[in-house]
Amino acid sequence: MTSFDLSLYLVLDPELCRTHSMVETTQAAIAGGATIVQLRDKRAGTEGLIRIGRELMDAMRGTGVPLIVNDDIDAAIAIGADGLHVGQDDLPTKTARDRLGPDKIIGLSIEDETVARKVDRSIVDYVGIGPVFATPTKPDHKPAIGFDGLASLVRIAGLPSVAIGGLKRDHVDPVFEAGANGIAVVSAICGQPDPEGATRKISDAIKARK
Repeated sequence: MTSFDLSLYLVLDPELCRTHSMVETTQAAIAGGATIVQLRDKRAGTEGLIRIGRELMDAMRGTGVPLIVNDDIDAAIAIGADGLHVGQDDLPTKTARDRLGPDKIIGLSIEDETVARKVDRSIVDYVGIGPVFATPTKPDHKPAIGFDGLASLVRIAGLPSVAIGGLKRDHVDPVFEAGANGIAVVSAICGQPDPEGATRKISDAIKARK
């Protein structure tokens, strides 16, 4: 399987990446210390995801940072992405594993205890837990769980985990204190005037904990 480091997980948002394109944002974020990147674009369709995904793969080649595609397994396969992230209403993880093979990364969104207890640890490589806070980048999300909820779900899931949902640099300490392996950010990097600098501030805060 592709090795991965969840500590600073960038989720790309095409609406926020208008000043700097998703490719430019990704390059800047990796330079600033992002450790993993997810391509999430609900409006692009499979063909659109493949187009931007191939550009991202070219831009990320040689960095050692994996590219994860959100939801769309056909796009992930066509791109040659390093993995796929699915939600509870998306493709079943077993189907994803069967199609992707053993070497790709599979992530699963976890929103409550019932789901956390059902995770198949033989299939799923990491879980995304949240939303910690309400966030405008995903208006259809479930109720916010806060840091106590995050800590509880981290324990129950028993897998490498990344916290998501309205998180910024100031949340690095409580996220890691809750036991998560990483912090996922969207607007804290996407749409920032200086995405490399914004990423570096979060990366430095994470490194200061080690």
